[in-house]
Amino acid sequence: MWKKLAVLSVAGSLALVAPPITAHAEASAENYPNKPIRFIVGFPPGGSTDIVARIIVPPLSERLGQTIVLDHKAGAGGVIGVDTVAKAAPDGYTMGFGVSGALTANVTLMPDLPYDPLKDVAPISMVISNPLVLAVNSSLGATTLQEFIALAKKNPDKFTYGTAGPGTGMNLAGELLKQEAGFQMRHVPYRGSSAAMVDLMAGHITAAIVDLATLKPHLDSGTLTALGVTSAKRTPLAPQIPTIAESGVPGYEVVAWFGFLMPGGTPPAIISKVHDALYAVLNDSKVSQQLMAAGVEPAPGTPEQLGQQIDAEIKKYRDIIKTANITTH
Repeated sequence: MWKKLAVLSVAGSLALVAPPITAHAEASAENYPNKPIRFIVGFPPGGSTDIVARIIVPPLSERLGQTIVLDHKAGAGGVIGVDTVAKAAPDGYTMGFGVSGALTANVTLMPDLPYDPLKDVAPISMVISNPLVLAVNSSLGATTLQEFIALAKKNPDKFTYGTAGPGTGMNLAGELLKQEAGFQMRHVPYRGSSAAMVDLMAGHITAAIVDLATLKPHLDSGTLTALGVTSAKRTPLAPQIPTIAESGVPGYEVVAWFGFLMPGGTPPAIISKVHDALYAVLNDSKVSQQLMAAGVEPAPGTPEQLGQQIDAEIKKYRDIIKTANITTH
């Protein structure tokens, strides 16, 4: 059974996605960028990916000294956006976000996934981390995770949990919790977190696993109670909420995230230049404050770390999906 993500040895992970540097590539990198860059956002305007893009793109454009144009390629839970990046010319002039599900769980959930996330895209850096929260209606009477699990074990056929849909990180988080803690609750998929909130507040479902931004107004009003965050450490966005791991399920961790990608085969010198600019942006205090205000945690890292994360989560989620028999249809 899975516990924490193992730190895998993926030495030279960039070599998996980029060919040796040629003289032409070196010259291109020296002059890069010398024309506008296209930034792919795999979801419609107004969503969290779009909000984060609009926070980081202006300072990134300034650091690279070139215009960056947002291009929304929405559909299939971010898959179309990642596929657009994967199939673009590897010249540094197409980049964008890949959300965790489109790069990890979908490898198992979608046998016809049009790209290989370990070969067809070049990881640049993690951008943000978005811990999920297990919440219940305050009328349930459970104020801790252990109280909730005890009630669930006494009512094995009655407990339900809502998420934004089958195969989402929220769904995976719920199934892993059931597997690790040894209790039953039935998954109820919705077309978005807000719809799950409506039914949770009305008492139609027992619990929900959603993002903190969606949940926060209901926590503030006292209507809902947060039992635990799914990240390995408490989130600075809501430090009063304990982690599921510290609440009796050691090693538990499922976190949604956005990664910054370029096409596989992009010259390493260009990848390095973009990474350094992005890393500086994400470590800027003004940008960090804007991201935190939007309800997400900045999570800058290296290309190697993001490559390792993708590889490890593909394997982790494959086991969860097969054990729980999760499908998206």
